[in-house]
Amino acid sequence: MELARTFSKAWHIKELRSKIIFTLLMLVVFRIGSNIPVPGINREYLAQMFSGETGLLDLFDLFSGGSFSNFTVFALGVTPYITASIIIQLLTIAFPYFERLSKEGNEGRKKMATITRYMTVVLGLIQAIGLTFGLFRKAVIDQSAFNMVCLIVILTAGTSFLMWLGEQINEYGVGNGISMLIFGGIIARIPSAVRGVAAQVKDGSVSVVAIIALIIVAVLVTMAIIEVQQGVRKIPVQYAKRVVGRKMYGGQSSHIPMKVNAAGVIPIIFSISLLQFPLTITYFCNGSSFADFVTKYLSPSGNPGVWIYAGLNIALTLFFTFFYTQIMFKPDEVADQMRQNGGFVPGIRPGEATVEYLTRVMNRLCLAGGLFLAAVATIPTIVSVWTPFNFSFGGTSLLIMVGVALDIVQQLEHQMLMRNYEGFLK
Repeated sequence: MELARTFSKAWHIKELRSKIIFTLLMLVVFRIGSNIPVPGINREYLAQMFSGETGLLDLFDLFSGGSFSNFTVFALGVTPYITASIIIQLLTIAFPYFERLSKEGNEGRKKMATITRYMTVVLGLIQAIGLTFGLFRKAVIDQSAFNMVCLIVILTAGTSFLMWLGEQINEYGVGNGISMLIFGGIIARIPSAVRGVAAQVKDGSVSVVAIIALIIVAVLVTMAIIEVQQGVRKIPVQYAKRVVGRKMYGGQSSHIPMKVNAAGVIPIIFSISLLQFPLTITYFCNGSSFADFVTKYLSPSGNPGVWIYAGLNIALTLFFTFFYTQIMFKPDEVADQMRQNGGFVPGIRPGEATVEYLTRVMNRLCLAGGLFLAAVATIPTIVSVWTPFNFSFGGTSLLIMVGVALDIVQQLEHQMLMRNYEGFLK
């Protein structure tokens, strides 16, 4: 209701209406490109490739909105850009140059964005070569050198175009461009999922009661995601008064917002990537003893593999939640900035005591957020065991959709608020 109400208010504002329409048009362009097949591919072989358990490939297919399994011009999706962005964030810890750029404000962010673009093209080229000469080579009808080079160029150009499309949405549209493209791809897969469930109801494998129960669970999980995504722990900060000349500065109260789920969906993606990697290897050595072992003990479709898979998924999600949050939020830097500006947490001494306090609060929030993410990531696997439903990365999809929807609402509300302030100042 909040999303619909915000869109209704924004639609009556000409500037915001133009941004919404532009975003929708860009999503239409994305979906059109997602249905343009790469030439010279055996479609029957592709259908056989993705007819069963494909492991990590399902994650790629999720981020590409089905373009990966159909091997379209957008088959690589935005995965190279996401990978490049994560690498740049990690480099800010290991290399002083990137750490310095992250602290240079707007100019530093522009330089890091440029480096991310170049790295995206390089990673896209590497992945295009790997897919063309590796995974999809048997599906290529004409394997001449010229045709293979053309396929690599088409796939790399598709990723570069998606990166540009996302930046256009950032500048002229609403929401984060890359997140919007992933959001559009997930939404586009909903009709096929509904048709699949309807087919199960029609042939009697799923009852109407089970469908109703599924809808109730989905609504409850969505409500929980909304609450956790918006959950913030506000650390009170008091600024000391200081006199400069004849004027007095400071003395006001503020707070440090610490989100319950500061890591977002990244921990689930990392966890699933590691767990699905052995399953992806079995795709290349089908029928071997290694494949049988992985299918039985490490696969969500095996027994007791499903319980081992769920346990490892929970453990890895918790680990990556702590790891990624520590990268994004640095208590020592926050405490140092507070001290330089004359701020302090009431009842906590500035310096090392403040660092310890912020670290303790961050660890508690990470535990709560990590357990929630682990539950969201594990519920689809458990449901697939106890019911005839099959949800591939359902928790990740739901978390992304809710997160993007909340981000859109916040951006629209912020822009409407700024517009009201502008009118007041006039």
